[in-house]
Amino acid sequence: MADILKTVIVAVSRNGIIGRDGDMPWRLSSDLKRFKALTLGKPVVMGRKTYDSIGKPLPGRPNIVISRQAKIDHADVSMAHSLADALTLADRLARETGAGEICIIGGGQVYAQAIGLADRMCVTHVEADLEGNAAFPAIDPAIWQAGEALTVPAGEKDSYPTRYVVYERRRA
Repeated sequence: MADILKTVIVAVSRNGIIGRDGDMPWRLSSDLKRFKALTLGKPVVMGRKTYDSIGKPLPGRPNIVISRQAKIDHADVSMAHSLADALTLADRLARETGAGEICIIGGGQVYAQAIGLADRMCVTHVEADLEGNAAFPAIDPAIWQAGEALTVPAGEKDSYPTRYVVYERRRA
C-alpha cells in the first residue's frame, strides 16, 4: 500500500512569525486561493486554536482538530487528542477517499511537532518582518531541499509580496 504524503502548509514571515493573537498578521488573498487548491479533498489536521481562528470547518475536506480538552460538536469535524492520533485518523480518511496526501495546517505547536514527521512543506514566505506570538520552526537546509519556487508580487488584496517554495525532505 502506497504511503500517504504528510505535507505541512504554512505562511511565515521573514522573522518566523505565523500568527498574532489568534489570527494571521497579514491579508494574502492570492495565498488563500493557493491554500484552498492545495488542500481541497484532502484531510486537514490543525490544532484547536487554529480551528477557532478559522471559526468553522473548511468545506470540501475532512477536518481533524487536535485538542486535549475541548470537544467540537460539528458533523464535519473529527477530534484527536494528539498529533499521532490525528495523523492515524487522517491516514485512514485519505485512504478511504483516495487522497494521496494529508495537509497539516497549524498552528505553532502542531507545526513544531509535525516538522519532524512531514515528507514535504509548502511554504509561503511573506516578505516582511512582523510582530506576533506564534512562530514556525527554522527550516534546516540539511533536512529540507528547496524545490519549486514562485515569486508572487502583492496583489490588490495582499498585504505583502510572497515567495512560495515547496521543500522536500532529504533522504538519508
